[in-house]
Amino acid sequence: MEKGLPDCFGFQPNAPRSDLSDVGLMPVDFLMGNRRFRCMSCGVPEWMTSEVLWGGVGTGAAWLITICLLVVGAIGCLLPVLPGHLLLFIAAVAHRLMLGADSGLQWWSFVILALLMAASQALEMLSGAAGAKWFGGSRWGAIGALVGGIAGMFFMPFGLLVGPLVGAIAGEMMVARREPRPAVVSGVGSVVGTLAGMGIKIGLGAVMIAWFFIDVFLIG
Repeated sequence: MEKGLPDCFGFQPNAPRSDLSDVGLMPVDFLMGNRRFRCMSCGVPEWMTSEVLWGGVGTGAAWLITICLLVVGAIGCLLPVLPGHLLLFIAAVAHRLMLGADSGLQWWSFVILALLMAASQALEMLSGAAGAKWFGGSRWGAIGALVGGIAGMFFMPFGLLVGPLVGAIAGEMMVARREPRPAVVSGVGSVVGTLAGMGIKIGLGAVMIAWFFIDVFLIG
């Protein structure tokens, strides 16, 4: 490979067009002076393996950026003021983009991380409703807790607890026509469920971080 070319699977001088477009992949041209090089890699999109996009980010700088994103993401999992799980996923994607194939991350790891992230978001919305139902609330109390939980996401961090509480009580008293006492019990159940969901979310965040390092150092 000639000096100055990106560290990729196979840049070839003056290569003809390939049939990569038939499978959803496009060959990438790289110009050096008056010579044209075309990536003949197969199986993965070029932007996932080349350093062209990132301008040749060094290994040390790439790891520094990745660790910073992982730390901020971990803080976001503990304190619901940042999208912690999303930041953990972004850290993995950025690590792959910066280091390419040398990152050690496999494509299916992004599927696993995306599923864990989706599970955490589902828990954030459904845990309050599940808690209200578990404490003897009616269907309307659970629906109110769910709606309140979704609305509370826009008023973090306190909205995550206050939203399901107010939603469950409002659903029980205004729609189900229940007495104040069972309505409050349902509201308290929504808070308990939300807290339990937050604990599980922290666990999912820890699993995401652990899987990242397992794939980079043991699998990849």
